Amino acid sequence: MDEVLARQAFDTALDEHRPEFGTFFLARLLGLKISYPDETCVIEFPVRDFLFNPQGSLHGGVIATVMDISMGHLLRHAYGGAGATLEMKLQYLSALKTGSATCIAKFLRRGRSIAFLESRLNDANGNLSAVATSTWKCSPSADPTDGKRVP
Repeated sequence: MDEVLARQAFDTALDEHRPEFGTFFLARLLGLKISYPDETCVIEFPVRDFLFNPQGSLHGGVIATVMDISMGHLLRHAYGGAGATLEMKLQYLSALKTGSATCIAKFLRRGRSIAFLESRLNDANGNLSAVATSTWKCSPSADPTDGKRVP
Protein backbone atom coordinates (compact mmCIF):
# COMPACT_ATOMS: atom_id res chain seq x y z
CA MET A 1 0.00 0.00 0.00
CA ASP A 2 1.21 3.47 -0.86
CA GLU A 3 1.13 4.98 2.64
CA VAL A 4 2.18 8.43 1.42
CA LEU A 5 -0.78 8.55 -0.99
CA ALA A 6 -3.12 7.30 1.73
CA ARG A 7 -1.98 10.03 4.14
CA GLN A 8 -2.23 12.68 1.42
CA ALA A 9 -5.77 11.58 0.57
CA PHE A 10 -6.77 11.67 4.23
CA ASP A 11 -5.18 15.09 4.80
CA THR A 12 -6.82 16.48 1.66
CA ALA A 13 -10.19 15.17 2.81
CA LEU A 14 -9.69 16.79 6.23
CA ASP A 15 -8.77 20.11 4.62
CA GLU A 16 -11.43 20.21 1.89
CA HIS A 17 -14.52 18.53 3.32
CA ARG A 18 -17.73 20.42 3.95
CA PRO A 19 -20.96 19.03 5.46
CA GLU A 20 -22.85 19.04 2.15
CA PHE A 21 -23.46 16.89 -0.90
CA GLY A 22 -20.40 16.42 -3.10
CA THR A 23 -17.88 17.71 -0.58
CA PHE A 24 -18.51 15.63 2.54
CA PHE A 25 -15.49 13.87 4.06
CA LEU A 26 -15.92 10.46 2.42
CA ALA A 27 -16.39 12.01 -1.04
CA ARG A 28 -13.15 13.94 -0.59
CA LEU A 29 -11.28 10.89 0.79
CA LEU A 30 -12.32 8.78 -2.21
CA GLY A 31 -11.42 11.60 -4.63
CA LEU A 32 -14.90 11.72 -6.18
CA LYS A 33 -15.57 14.13 -9.05
CA ILE A 34 -19.33 14.52 -9.41
CA SER A 35 -21.28 15.94 -12.37
CA TYR A 36 -24.89 15.82 -13.62
CA PRO A 37 -25.07 15.53 -17.43
CA ASP A 38 -28.32 14.56 -19.18
CA GLU A 39 -30.38 13.58 -16.11
CA THR A 40 -27.63 11.33 -14.76
CA CYS A 41 -25.05 11.56 -12.01
CA VAL A 42 -21.52 10.75 -13.13
CA ILE A 43 -18.85 10.06 -10.54
CA GLU A 44 -15.23 9.64 -11.59
CA PHE A 45 -12.60 8.51 -9.11
CA PRO A 46 -9.12 7.00 -8.96
CA VAL A 47 -8.68 3.35 -8.01
CA ARG A 48 -6.25 3.64 -5.09
CA ASP A 49 -4.46 0.74 -3.43
CA PHE A 50 -5.27 1.91 0.11
CA LEU A 51 -8.91 1.05 -0.70
CA PHE A 52 -8.09 -2.52 -1.77
CA ASN A 53 -9.28 -5.75 -0.20
CA PRO A 54 -6.73 -8.47 0.72
CA GLN A 55 -7.05 -9.92 -2.83
CA GLY A 56 -5.57 -6.74 -4.32
CA SER A 57 -8.64 -5.15 -5.89
CA LEU A 58 -11.00 -2.33 -4.97
CA HIS A 59 -13.00 -3.37 -1.90
CA GLY A 60 -16.64 -4.25 -2.56
CA GLY A 61 -17.73 -1.95 0.25
CA VAL A 62 -16.04 0.99 -1.47
CA ILE A 63 -17.78 0.07 -4.72
CA ALA A 64 -21.15 -0.16 -2.95
CA THR A 65 -20.53 3.19 -1.25
CA VAL A 66 -19.70 5.01 -4.49
CA MET A 67 -22.70 3.50 -6.27
CA ASP A 68 -24.99 4.50 -3.40
CA ILE A 69 -23.52 8.02 -3.46
CA SER A 70 -24.14 8.28 -7.22
CA MET A 71 -27.81 7.38 -6.85
CA GLY A 72 -28.31 9.53 -3.75
CA HIS A 73 -26.73 12.56 -5.38
CA LEU A 74 -28.85 12.13 -8.51
CA LEU A 75 -31.98 11.90 -6.38
CA ARG A 76 -31.08 15.08 -4.49
CA HIS A 77 -30.18 16.86 -7.74
CA ALA A 78 -33.53 15.95 -9.34
CA TYR A 79 -35.80 16.27 -6.30
CA GLY A 80 -34.12 19.17 -4.54
CA GLY A 81 -33.99 17.29 -1.26
CA ALA A 82 -32.26 14.33 0.27
CA GLY A 83 -33.63 10.81 0.22
CA ALA A 84 -32.95 7.54 1.97
CA THR A 85 -31.90 4.21 0.48
CA LEU A 86 -34.65 1.69 1.21
CA GLU A 87 -32.85 -1.20 -0.49
CA MET A 88 -29.97 -1.78 -2.88
CA LYS A 89 -28.97 -4.81 -4.93
CA LEU A 90 -25.42 -4.95 -6.25
CA GLN A 91 -23.81 -7.32 -8.73
CA TYR A 92 -20.01 -7.39 -8.91
CA LEU A 93 -18.92 -8.38 -12.42
CA SER A 94 -15.15 -7.80 -12.52
CA ALA A 95 -12.40 -6.59 -10.22
CA LEU A 96 -10.93 -3.08 -10.36
CA LYS A 97 -7.17 -3.02 -9.74
CA THR A 98 -5.70 0.04 -11.45
CA GLY A 99 -6.49 3.32 -13.14
CA SER A 100 -9.77 5.08 -12.62
CA ALA A 101 -13.44 4.21 -12.54
CA THR A 102 -16.64 5.92 -13.61
CA CYS A 103 -20.03 5.40 -12.04
CA ILE A 104 -23.17 6.54 -13.87
CA ALA A 105 -26.52 6.67 -12.09
CA LYS A 106 -29.89 7.15 -13.76
CA PHE A 107 -33.55 6.93 -12.86
CA LEU A 108 -35.50 3.83 -13.80
CA ARG A 109 -38.75 5.37 -12.53
CA ARG A 110 -39.63 8.46 -10.51
CA GLY A 111 -42.58 8.85 -8.22
CA ARG A 112 -43.65 11.44 -5.69
CA SER A 113 -42.35 9.55 -2.67
CA ILE A 114 -40.46 6.54 -4.08
CA ALA A 115 -37.83 6.42 -6.84
CA PHE A 116 -36.07 3.51 -8.53
CA LEU A 117 -32.49 4.04 -9.69
CA GLU A 118 -29.66 2.18 -11.38
CA SER A 119 -25.92 2.75 -11.21
CA ARG A 120 -23.27 1.23 -13.46
CA LEU A 121 -19.57 1.18 -12.65
CA ASN A 122 -17.03 0.99 -15.48
CA ASP A 123 -13.26 0.70 -15.43
CA ALA A 124 -10.98 3.12 -17.30
CA ASN A 125 -11.44 1.08 -20.52
CA GLY A 126 -15.23 1.24 -20.33
CA ASN A 127 -15.65 -2.37 -19.18
CA LEU A 128 -18.60 -2.92 -16.87
CA SER A 129 -17.44 -3.80 -13.35
CA ALA A 130 -20.64 -3.61 -11.28
CA VAL A 131 -24.35 -2.88 -11.56
CA ALA A 132 -26.60 -1.70 -8.73
CA THR A 133 -30.32 -1.03 -8.53
CA SER A 134 -32.00 0.64 -5.60
CA THR A 135 -35.26 1.92 -4.19
CA TRP A 136 -35.28 5.32 -2.49
CA LYS A 137 -37.66 7.17 -0.19
CA CYS A 138 -37.78 10.72 -1.52
CA SER A 139 -37.76 13.84 0.59
CA PRO A 140 -41.12 15.61 0.68
CA SER A 141 -39.38 18.91 -0.08
CA ALA A 142 -39.84 18.63 -3.83
CA ASP A 143 -41.80 16.64 -6.41
CA PRO A 144 -40.12 16.80 -9.85
CA THR A 145 -42.98 14.87 -11.43
CA ASP A 146 -45.67 17.47 -10.60
CA GLY A 147 -47.93 14.50 -9.90
CA LYS A 148 -47.26 12.85 -13.27
CA ARG A 149 -45.57 9.53 -13.85
CA VAL A 150 -42.13 9.89 -15.36
CA PRO A 151 -40.44 6.91 -17.04
